[in-house]
Amino acid sequence: MEQMLRPVYQERASLPETLSVLLIGNQREDDPITDTFDEILFIITSNNEIPIQTKHYTDGKRKAAMHIISERQLTHWLLVGTNKKIIDWLILGKVFFDRDEYAERLKERLSEEPLFGRGIKMGIEMAKMIRAYNEGKIHFERKQHMDSYLYAINTLHHLARFVAVKRNVLPENTVWTQMKKIDPAVFKLYEELIGSEEEIEKRLDLVFLASEFFIHNYTNEAAVHLLAIMGEKESWTVQQLHEQDELALYSSDLEFFIEYLVDKNLIEITQVPSKNELLFHREYRIIRAR
Repeated sequence: MEQMLRPVYQERASLPETLSVLLIGNQREDDPITDTFDEILFIITSNNEIPIQTKHYTDGKRKAAMHIISERQLTHWLLVGTNKKIIDWLILGKVFFDRDEYAERLKERLSEEPLFGRGIKMGIEMAKMIRAYNEGKIHFERKQHMDSYLYAINTLHHLARFVAVKRNVLPENTVWTQMKKIDPAVFKLYEELIGSEEEIEKRLDLVFLASEFFIHNYTNEAAVHLLAIMGEKESWTVQQLHEQDELALYSSDLEFFIEYLVDKNLIEITQVPSKNELLFHREYRIIRAR
């Protein structure tokens, strides 16, 4: 199959925007790393107009998939950690073309820093945890316990992922199996919520009290990434924050996290005159040590 794919990757390698071409073979017939395909042709391109392009090939017996991934999309996956097999492709892939040693340098970085983008991962998980905690607490105070329960589960899920990243471990889909070894106290909290015979109100109260403690203790560490980026400028409009490449990965949780950090006196608001004399634009800046 590799020989049959050669003209395909040679054509791609000749394009100026192609950064690297890697080939990944399956280890077994139902190999999840290759999505059950016999071969994966993994091409990284500097052209960011189309994030993902995919084609499937067959010689009548075997099958192959070609994935052309933009550099921006690849960075997104590595930072957010939502596509673990990409790391497998980079590590296991046989390099056929490598402009300026792009793939080799990326492999080297991954070997030195297995948890790529640790800071942003911690920030994103904390932002999601705080949102889930706040929404769950509102339902809890309204005695809407079943709705609150769903948010409590989400709160603990993001806490577990945060703790895993904090310990330099990539969170798996089976994060609670990981947590049993990494942090038994967090696992016990989850176990109490889903398995205790206590009334649901008492279980929820325990989760929200514990979550508040964890949020308080971990906020400063989780905010390091966001504050470091904000420190690059004197002040930011909310639109500028959304347009910053890495902060955009916080998605819909960014503004919520910003407002939370304002409440915690890590970020301050400045008022900038607008065309309307009665209104001011809100801009945000970090509170620097005086």
